Amino acid sequence: MGLVLFAVLLGGVAGRGRTLSSRRLTRCAMVAAAYVALCLIFQPVSYGPVQVRLAEALCLLPVFGPEYIAALGLGCFLANMFGYGILDAVFGTLATLLAGLVTWKLGGLRVRGLALPASLPPVVFNAVIVGAELAYFFAGGSAFWPAFLWNGLTVGLGEAVGCCIAGVALVQVIERRPQLRRIFCKG
Repeated sequence: MGLVLFAVLLGGVAGRGRTLSSRRLTRCAMVAAAYVALCLIFQPVSYGPVQVRLAEALCLLPVFGPEYIAALGLGCFLANMFGYGILDAVFGTLATLLAGLVTWKLGGLRVRGLALPASLPPVVFNAVIVGAELAYFFAGGSAFWPAFLWNGLTVGLGEAVGCCIAGVALVQVIERRPQLRRIFCKG
């Protein structure tokens, strides 16, 4: 199912009548694999009501091209299958795809030379969607709303560490080094 999702997303990202180069496709597969690997390596803090996913730093890569949206979607889907299963995979991937799309659209905006505006969509989408998902898993009924507020806050704070700090730093490192720009930005 993950590979089908990846193929559909890449087809949509490439656009009608366009194909992704083998270099871009390889780059996307490597980003998806890196996302999964980082989630699993840091598994104790990657899953649950209080989480800080260092893999979320990669969620700023759509700044360099829309193909990274699909790569992150696949990585998130596969990593979340190790979390709470299919519901986590579906809703977490939805949050990542929506955030990736908005991050890509904000990719050119900078605040004092930093990609801060592009770092905010993953924080917001994950706080809302994953916060609601976790509240559904761990609470229910009348406890849903307090759990949603708490989980949204904790997930949002974790996302802020991953995206607003680590992700912005990653973008800055890539933008300042020509050899990395060639790897991440060229067709």
